[in-house]
Amino acid sequence: MTTTKARLRAAALLLPLPLALGACSASGVAGTEAVDPVAVNAFSVMEAANEPVFEDFADTDAADGLTAADFVTSYGASGDQSRAVVAGAEADVVHYSLETDITRLVDEGLVAEDWKDTPTRGIATSSVVVLVVREGNPLGIETWDDLVEGDVEVITPNPGSSGSARWNILAAWAHVVGNGGTEEEASRFLTELLDHTIALPASGREATTAFTDGSGDVLLSYENEAILARQNGAAVDYVVPPDTLLIENPAAVTTSADDAARAFLDFMTSPQAQADYAAAGFRPVVDGVDVPEVDGANDPTDPFPAPASLFTIDDLFGGWATAAGEFFGDGEDGNPLGVVTRIQQRTGKVGEQ
Repeated sequence: MTTTKARLRAAALLLPLPLALGACSASGVAGTEAVDPVAVNAFSVMEAANEPVFEDFADTDAADGLTAADFVTSYGASGDQSRAVVAGAEADVVHYSLETDITRLVDEGLVAEDWKDTPTRGIATSSVVVLVVREGNPLGIETWDDLVEGDVEVITPNPGSSGSARWNILAAWAHVVGNGGTEEEASRFLTELLDHTIALPASGREATTAFTDGSGDVLLSYENEAILARQNGAAVDYVVPPDTLLIENPAAVTTSADDAARAFLDFMTSPQAQADYAAAGFRPVVDGVDVPEVDGANDPTDPFPAPASLFTIDDLFGGWATAAGEFFGDGEDGNPLGVVTRIQQRTGKVGEQ
């Protein structure tokens, strides 16, 4: 695949010499070497969180002249973003909600097979699934079971397009099987939950917007997304339920990425960048992070309390390589429909694409 950078270089070679020299100089200043932009392709909730990280990286020696303005960004639903890169969208650094959205690129030869060989196993940010409620929590929502009582109306993104939706749905499943329930009981609970779901927007960010605009009683979301909503003045609260699922968001560079992009990927898991991400509501993925007071958290001075039970995708579901097909398989290429896909079809809750 021909990259935008390669096309720009080729175009410069075809220009008359004075113009070619101008094209190779930064900001039109002759003799100043151009800095190639770094294309960051990420899932929607990273948009606000990345800005201070770009700024801080630009102040490091590793940036080698790259400024925050030299980052070219694209944000959207995790699965949609990954598929767009396969279709040819420019990307040097990819940062998604789910591991499967990275492995899709590995399968296409766009990301190296050893992308997880890092101190954090390829994970750049983390969070937990929470229950976002109206300010003051008027319905007294505290646990997963409260979501299927009475006339409670739930919003969660669509697992067909959104990575955050898949974390949400598996957190609900984990609530049952992680506490000793059977898969049949988990299936019934998930069916009840979808029966109470009034909207399944395409992405986590769209789901938050629908909720803050007044739809529903409870939003299933990332903790960091709830914190960001409060930082932006939304009249919402959030509940970390007694049992929930650890969210781990992977990042990698593409095979065409240059040294600046690779340096930025390394910086993303530095204590400095993790402190920036913590300020935006993400739980650090490395030790030694000076976590600041987090505006919008339930307790800004202790923003990331440990749930009583914190389930993981690896321990409870055998990792995303297993869970993706078992729960979200679409029936294509002779593969069976996943458990969640079947429940969505049975309930008619297929959501927005």
